[in-house]
Amino acid sequence: MSAILFNLFAIFTVACALGVVFNRNTIASALCLLLALVGVAGIFALLEAFLLAVLMVLVYAGAVVALFLFIVMLLDVSGGERKPFGKATVFSGIISAGLLVVGLISFTKHGAQTTAELPAGAAASGSVLKAYGEQLFTTYLLPVQIVGFLLLIAMLGVIVLSKKFQGLEDIK
Repeated sequence: MSAILFNLFAIFTVACALGVVFNRNTIASALCLLLALVGVAGIFALLEAFLLAVLMVLVYAGAVVALFLFIVMLLDVSGGERKPFGKATVFSGIISAGLLVVGLISFTKHGAQTTAELPAGAAASGSVLKAYGEQLFTTYLLPVQIVGFLLLIAMLGVIVLSKKFQGLEDIK
């Protein structure tokens, strides 16, 4: 049963990800991104990584996609004609696809890292996650706060830049 659910979530996630890439409407594309992230959260839940599933829904699907939608709606971007890809874009796309293929071949050839290859004591239930949480809220608290502050500044910058001034009368 779990294999069937995994395949359904995988097909759903890939279809939504393709919807993100090929959709011409930016709002519909952001909503497809939301659904793709929910599909990934479903896969995490099937793998019994419930914390990652909840974080995926709360942080990415909730906050990041909401921020994307907010910015897209503020900018009021209307779809126009697409410019053709430049040579540098095509070249970097080919290089990225090649690196992806090499990574997938390497992963299938060597396999995933097993618990026997992990450091001693890391395979214990929750010990790695607990250490990660402690570092996130002690050692790396300042960088996390700075990233949140930068996202706030970016959102305020978009609001200011998207406001259409008619003249000096609006400033007064």
